[in-house]
Amino acid sequence: MQRRLSAGVRAGAGLTGAVLLLATAACGGGDDGDGVTVGGKGEAGSPQVTVSPGDGAGKVKPEAGVTVTAAGGVLENVALTRKGKPVEGTLSPDKTNWKSRGLRPSSEYQVTATAKSSQGKTTTVTSKFSTLKPANQLGVADITPMPGETVGVGMPIIVTFNRAVQDKKAVEQALQVKSTKPATGAWFWASPQQVIFRPKNGAYWQPNQQVTFSAKLGGVKSGAGTYGMADITRRFTIGDSHIITASTKTKRLVVKKNGVKIKSWPISAGKGGRVVNGVDTFLTTSGVHLTMGKENPAVMTSEWMGVDPKDKKNGGYKEVIPHAVRISNSGEYIHSMASTTWAQGRQNVSHGCLNSPPAAAQWFYNWAYRGDIVIITGSKRRLDWNNGWSFNEMPWDRWVKGSALDRAVSTA
Repeated sequence: MQRRLSAGVRAGAGLTGAVLLLATAACGGGDDGDGVTVGGKGEAGSPQVTVSPGDGAGKVKPEAGVTVTAAGGVLENVALTRKGKPVEGTLSPDKTNWKSRGLRPSSEYQVTATAKSSQGKTTTVTSKFSTLKPANQLGVADITPMPGETVGVGMPIIVTFNRAVQDKKAVEQALQVKSTKPATGAWFWASPQQVIFRPKNGAYWQPNQQVTFSAKLGGVKSGAGTYGMADITRRFTIGDSHIITASTKTKRLVVKKNGVKIKSWPISAGKGGRVVNGVDTFLTTSGVHLTMGKENPAVMTSEWMGVDPKDKKNGGYKEVIPHAVRISNSGEYIHSMASTTWAQGRQNVSHGCLNSPPAAAQWFYNWAYRGDIVIITGSKRRLDWNNGWSFNEMPWDRWVKGSALDRAVSTA
């Protein structure tokens, strides 16, 4: 339903009167958010302006947004404000329709719109309204990487929400990734509460560029009675290309920076010999790993496999390891190990890590970014796609299917 008020307004005059008439005739906008219309019927050549929600409306649904239309003229100006700050909208090519995106819940808004006819007469209308207070709020609990962090070319963007998302399509549409060097990537919902973006398999990010992630969640309805309250932006830097390759057969690790080999050293990988549910947990996993973090020192114990560190007969151990760079969630690191230098390059004796000479491990610890590519070959134990940040292990078409919108996107 639309309330119509035939109060034509001459160009440059009578604006105050029109607003007062509007306030008198349409103050009962109520909760239904009906539009209000001014001008057109009473005076020839005067345009008609309709604003929805109407003046005085309360409990307006944020997803409805604001619509302003003009009949008998074109819109010359539309100003939508929240707390005195402008809110963006889109004007149609013929300048007869203006539409905002979703509104913020629990907020008050004011609209002022002016239209002009071909005869030069203008009509101005204002509307004040408020949006509903949601039963639940959707927010972002965590974003990886950190603000301003310099990361590797394999770095994913991991977004964790404060609650499960019911309408994944609506939320995913509000997510945007832009990079100064364009890439093709896709979102994947790892759970109802977490979504991950990464570039296409094997393509990675191009080195030395800026990436901006934005979540325009303010006003997005993510479920029954649940709305996003605020927009979020996160910027970070892709550094040099760091590609590390290691073979459990040759027992050697090679480091390339921007395609050029700069370092190599002997390693000792997983020795194998502990099979649980058909998986040899003492073997290093083969696949595309990413560096995930650094620990100096890292405390490694046999507790993860249910063995008391003091139970040496059953393989119990506890080691305090310097300069450790994590590459999976199953306890794999590239780390310093002075006690196995005799085996490095000759024999695999670790519980799955890549034991390295102390000097090499310290250099790598200081040099590596999070998100660097570590490609390990030679082991019969395959790396699972969700073992850490090993998302490149999932086929690209399957990754895209994990998008709620079932699509890849460009970061251009």
